[in-house]
Amino acid sequence: MHIIDVPALPPNNQTYSQAVRLGDLVFVSGQLGVDPATRSLVTGGIQAETQQAIDNIATILQAAGSSLQKVAKVNIFIIDFAWLPAMNEVYATRFPHRPAKTTVEIARLDKDALVEIDVVAAV
Repeated sequence: MHIIDVPALPPNNQTYSQAVRLGDLVFVSGQLGVDPATRSLVTGGIQAETQQAIDNIATILQAAGSSLQKVAKVNIFIIDFAWLPAMNEVYATRFPHRPAKTTVEIARLDKDALVEIDVVAAV
């Protein structure tokens, strides 16, 4: 097992890794729409947060020797299913290969984010 840490994208706390590479798979921990420069959530609502979360995932995958095109499974946590169509608009542009996906509505996310996304990708 190999821990993947991208210093420009620090985790919220030190109890988990940004990603773990195990064999030919990379497991990326949940990412919020946090701007790496400001360490704050981006403004602009669900689409902006979704775009930034996926950008953060892409950065981590690159560090692990993978890419968004190799994502096989996506888990999405969203605080309001009313925002699902807007989130899916951004999602579809970044994952045109249509990986397996689960979307769950939850009550609250860290930093009061609107969406959190984690993925499993091949190397």
